[in-house]
Amino acid sequence: MAPEQKARQQIDQQLTDCGWLVQRASEMNISAGRWRSFDYEELMKRDKVNLDVFWLKDKSLEDSEDLPDPDVLAQEIADDLQTALEDFSSIAEGLKE
Repeated sequence: MAPEQKARQQIDQQLTDCGWLVQRASEMNISAGRWRSFDYEELMKRDKVNLDVFWLKDKSLEDSEDLPDPDVLAQEIADDLQTALEDFSSIAEGLKE
């Protein structure tokens, strides 16, 4: 199996584990789930496909000299993830009631 195919299988499994419905665009069932993932090849077959994500740029981070040290960034990410986990845990507990 090619490395790309193996990676695709692993990504698809992770998406499925997170509640995504992995399906081909040609066989898409839009009522089957909220989150859907499509193969790159399937997307490229569509008319007017544009995968340009230039609009995602954060202009405040364009100059790498202004970035915090890697350990500071890593700690900020860890803190954000911990907060998100606590928020989701709270939501999950609320749903049990």
